[in-house]
Amino acid sequence: MSGLRARILRAVEADLQAIEAALVANLTPHLDLVREVAGYILFNGGKRMRPLLLVLSARLCGYRGTYDVVFSSALEYLHAATLLHDDLVDGAATRRRKPAAHRIWGNAIAVLVGDFLLARALSITAATGNPKIVAVLARLTEEMSQGEVHQLQRKGDPALTEEEYFEVIRRKTAVLFETACRVSALLAEAPAAAEEALCAYGLGLGYAFQIADDLLDYTADSARIGKDVGSDLREGKMTLPLIRGLALAGGEDRARMIAMIREPGFTEADFAWLRGRLEESGALAYARRAAETRIAAAKRHLALFPDSPARRTLEDLADYALERTL
Repeated sequence: MSGLRARILRAVEADLQAIEAALVANLTPHLDLVREVAGYILFNGGKRMRPLLLVLSARLCGYRGTYDVVFSSALEYLHAATLLHDDLVDGAATRRRKPAAHRIWGNAIAVLVGDFLLARALSITAATGNPKIVAVLARLTEEMSQGEVHQLQRKGDPALTEEEYFEVIRRKTAVLFETACRVSALLAEAPAAAEEALCAYGLGLGYAFQIADDLLDYTADSARIGKDVGSDLREGKMTLPLIRGLALAGGEDRARMIAMIREPGFTEADFAWLRGRLEESGALAYARRAAETRIAAAKRHLALFPDSPARRTLEDLADYALERTL
């Protein structure tokens, strides 16, 4: 375990315990099968990044209540719902080194339990009695679903631009980080400047987190990332390293890359070749710099707040998003 990760875990140990307890307490399904499937996706090694963002951001804004931990469950339920649905849409075989839920319980159960988790998130949100928070979560669900449709629509399309890629990951990933920060400010009734600074931090962190995930598909091993290396490419996902690699490639190299995108039955040797080309061309370094730029900008937004343990941990979480790519 790296020193940075160890420091973060020491700082948030009590928060993680409270979040885990809230995830169990607020699930409340009527059917045991729903609890089993929901628990399978919820308690299978997730990082709890989004709930931690909400709790730490609320603390940064001076929040003294208890609903931040409860609401963190709503965000994690929503995230888990998207994972159930995404794995089914992508035809994913594994999730965090275990069989994907739809491979065990079937497509219908995976979809319906995802729907239940979304409904629980909405119920928890409504219980705040705050129309601003309800509106924020409603917009979030709209954005995330449209991001998934956009990605599916351009699946396996070598013509996908960087601009489109960033719009997809904004809707799919970054807005969830941004929402965690915005809700915390709303719960704390923080000034508008504090709310916007936190949202900018969360959005930048979300971008970097997704770029880092996309990099790992080309730089890590299966045991480390909890899925088969190259799975993004097999699922037709056009990510930043590949988009940049295509832009830099020419002739036979570009033709071979396009063939791999369109015919996902490539071999390990094919993927090793692709990884080598992305490394040699600078495409991987380019993607990493894109993440670094967004992390640096995100951390600058935290300068609005006085130094505190919560602020330092939020800064560490930003750095950790990059450390995962090393």
